[in-house]
Amino acid sequence: MRRKIVIFIGILSVLLISIFFLNFKSEKSPDLKVDKFINEDVDKDELLKKVNNKLNSMSLDEKIGQLFVIAWRDSDTYDDLYRLFRDKKLGGFILFRENMDTYDKTKTLISNLQAYNDIPLIISMDQEGGLVQRLKYLKDVKATDIPYMYYLGKTKDENLAYQVGKVMARELRTIGVNVVFSPDIDIYSNPKNTVIGKRSFGSDYLLVNKMAGSLAKGLEETGVIPTYKHFPGHGDTDVDSHVDLPIIDKSYEELKDLELQTFSYAINNNAKLIMIGHLALPNITGDNTPASLSKVLITDVLKKDLNYNGLVITDALDMKALTNNYTQEEIIVKSINAGVDILLMPEDIEKSLEYVKNNISEERINESVKKILMFKYSYLENYELLDKDFLGWKEHKDIISKIPIKD
Repeated sequence: MRRKIVIFIGILSVLLISIFFLNFKSEKSPDLKVDKFINEDVDKDELLKKVNNKLNSMSLDEKIGQLFVIAWRDSDTYDDLYRLFRDKKLGGFILFRENMDTYDKTKTLISNLQAYNDIPLIISMDQEGGLVQRLKYLKDVKATDIPYMYYLGKTKDENLAYQVGKVMARELRTIGVNVVFSPDIDIYSNPKNTVIGKRSFGSDYLLVNKMAGSLAKGLEETGVIPTYKHFPGHGDTDVDSHVDLPIIDKSYEELKDLELQTFSYAINNNAKLIMIGHLALPNITGDNTPASLSKVLITDVLKKDLNYNGLVITDALDMKALTNNYTQEEIIVKSINAGVDILLMPEDIEKSLEYVKNNISEERINESVKKILMFKYSYLENYELLDKDFLGWKEHKDIISKIPIKD
């Protein structure tokens, strides 16, 4: 009898321990049921009807607000930022290191901004890897550290790149980011290039295509829309466009043979966002007009020759490649007239809104706003936050550990 009791107690103990660890695991492992992006099968007719109805109901000021994604570096107070989103109905926000507070405060900032408009905001971030990543500055939670894409490129492992894209997207979705300014599909063809360098996947465009394409697929399938940059190619420069205007003396044929290969590949794989760089190609445009202000490069080359129908966004408009050579009004007006849909980080948002209102026709504004609404209602409207436990999750670290950090 005593033997039976001992055996019973032993079996019961094993069962209780097993149940405990099963429950413990379920509490600590993030929910992967929402890993797949949920808004894939959009009824195109219903979507178009919804977009047209919304566009027709918007005031001119509300339409103009949709054209802008702004930054806010003063993290001491967000009162004026909230006022701008409430009153001007801006289209989106980009997070920087200064906005990375505790997890809860950062998430609250984003949810507060979203509440000021019934149209989903673009909530964006530079999260490439290496020195260009912002999530790691959260103050109370350690996000997974992503290495430079150059090291990922050296593995030539497309499945690993896909998994890294999923890692990035899951962690971005914990705070509310729905658009990421990544991947960088510039080709690292100039060893003197300091602004791109190891941000690139490598010097072979076929490798860049495969690795960046796989990373982007992982991002998008997990609910964060990738942005391909920096059109028409920032890899063969030795000037940093944050400081001055890079000038590339290549012909159109030379550009098609190398730099444009990665953008063609992205477009053929349904790219939804392409970022325009601030660099000049005088042998193509006939002068030193930066690509971000050039109708030749944006409308003629990107849209017509490469058959791109997605959204066009500028690189930051406060970079010296532009501000050293143009007034803010010239920057805003020229970029829209060149074919840009979304203007990123103007120096003065309230003046920029007026520049658009005073210089751009409502017909041209409608053209971009319609595209923006199509994008937002297709990909951002049913966005869901993911669990905080994804940040720095062990499975994510295990995936990243497969990338050797060696030159």
